[in-house]
Amino acid sequence: MNGAVLVLGGSLIFVAAYFIYGRYLERLFGVDYDRVTPAHTLKDGVDFVPTAPAVLFGHHFASIAGAGPIVGPILAAYFGWGAVALWIVVGCIFLGGMHDFASLFLSIRDEGRTIGHVIERELGYAGRQIFLLFAWAALVLVDAIFARLVAQTFVSTPSVATASLLFIGLAPLFGWLVYRKGLSIGVGSLVFVPLIFFFVWVGTRLPLDLTVCLGLSAEAAQLFWLFVLFAYVFVASTIPVWLLLQPRDYLNSFLLYAMMLVGFVGILFVRPVLTMPAFEGWTALCPTGGMERIFPLLFVTVACGAISGFHSLVASGTTSKQLAHERHIRLIGFGSMLVEGVLALMALTAVAVLSRSEYVAALQGEGAVAAFASGLAGFASKVGLPLAVGETFIALAISAFMLTTLDTATRLTRFTWQELFLPGAGKGGASADVKPWVRFLANRYVATAIAIAAAGYLALSGNAMQLWPVFGASNQLLAALTLLLVTLVLIRRKSNFLIALVPMLFMMCVCVWALVSLLGANLRAAETNWALVVTSGFLLAMSFVLMVRAAMAVYGERHAG
Repeated sequence: MNGAVLVLGGSLIFVAAYFIYGRYLERLFGVDYDRVTPAHTLKDGVDFVPTAPAVLFGHHFASIAGAGPIVGPILAAYFGWGAVALWIVVGCIFLGGMHDFASLFLSIRDEGRTIGHVIERELGYAGRQIFLLFAWAALVLVDAIFARLVAQTFVSTPSVATASLLFIGLAPLFGWLVYRKGLSIGVGSLVFVPLIFFFVWVGTRLPLDLTVCLGLSAEAAQLFWLFVLFAYVFVASTIPVWLLLQPRDYLNSFLLYAMMLVGFVGILFVRPVLTMPAFEGWTALCPTGGMERIFPLLFVTVACGAISGFHSLVASGTTSKQLAHERHIRLIGFGSMLVEGVLALMALTAVAVLSRSEYVAALQGEGAVAAFASGLAGFASKVGLPLAVGETFIALAISAFMLTTLDTATRLTRFTWQELFLPGAGKGGASADVKPWVRFLANRYVATAIAIAAAGYLALSGNAMQLWPVFGASNQLLAALTLLLVTLVLIRRKSNFLIALVPMLFMMCVCVWALVSLLGANLRAAETNWALVVTSGFLLAMSFVLMVRAAMAVYGERHAG
């Protein structure tokens, strides 16, 4: 078996799924090509902005395709490349793609509100508040972890800092010219996209190394960048989406497209042989030592490479407010998840060509992202791209998208907080009887500041990376809870609810199983990490309450019928 067959075969399956299963989902949910979307009916120039599909696809794809679909499959590869690839293909089509499509559709039909607000119709106000609190906590973890990862990258690879700051400065100019001066997307792309790649080169020539420029220690430099990053995401969360977040994500998406193209072409020409076993068995020796069961850890570890609850927050938090026509739901909601699946297969191929000892050494050395960059650059070098240039470019592209995930997650945290305290915040307004203190808490500046303060505490406390395993499980559990909502909606509509029920039950089982295992492992540890214990218990309790409320809702409706 070689990597070209794996990646090309998976890609062809995804193309077929887009046209066959994607059209089925449109019929099942009742997509109406002539229906006016919230981006038009609630247009405010800040959050609700009708957007060209190419730009919105770039924004949405850049937001969801951070390091997750790269790191997850690589970390899970010790179970066998065949097992991981099978889960990526099946998961992307029937779980992740359907989950993202449904999240975007339901938000569009609820005036662009987040998926938590949609839950209120199915599980009542209490169910909605539990879900929103769950989502807010998960997003704070995203903010904290990615802020730390980006800060570490800026210090370890200063060229990334230079390129990223130049990207940020270029984006508002692009947005202003397009939305205020009438510059066409095509002409703007011809001018600005080459500048993005030029800035990559500038970064390699003028790295912003604070340990040299300011004489700071590596720890002090990371702290400096953390403050800079949190200041940046505060601005990104509160200013109009067309001015910074949307154009930056759109322009950055070309970096990811180029990275995927380089890797895809390299894999097709080189046809690397996959030397790792296709299947290690129902248990496998993990790189850090100890035997791990394929159930449930494979599915939680691959995470964003197959399905991600974070996607539902992106789809319903920012994308639904910018979707110009319902006919774009399949392209953006379903199609972007399938493209992410191709990226996941490429990441898997990058390490499946290694021997067991090389794979373990790569993970214990520079980590999964470096292993991915080295693997893809190695393939590309066989077709003429210098190895050093390829490694630098791919590492820069991945780092840019970690920053994209960070600023999008902060804006989503703000949306979630506003809907938690102010039911009308999804429309950008408030009713006259809302108390002043509630208005204050729901203010977009205050909501953003609270989110950043919580994320900053985690990032500076040293506990953020310890919470990463809980974050992974919570992300998948969030997807299961979203699928629970989709199941209820389809049951009420007397439609084929099995397409959501079966994936929901599967994800709920593996996530609860993983959280229980994590909870037990921490309780048995010599030094109990009470943050993990409390967080795991809290997530389990909330998921149980929502499941019970869902069962009561279904029983009540059938009994009434």
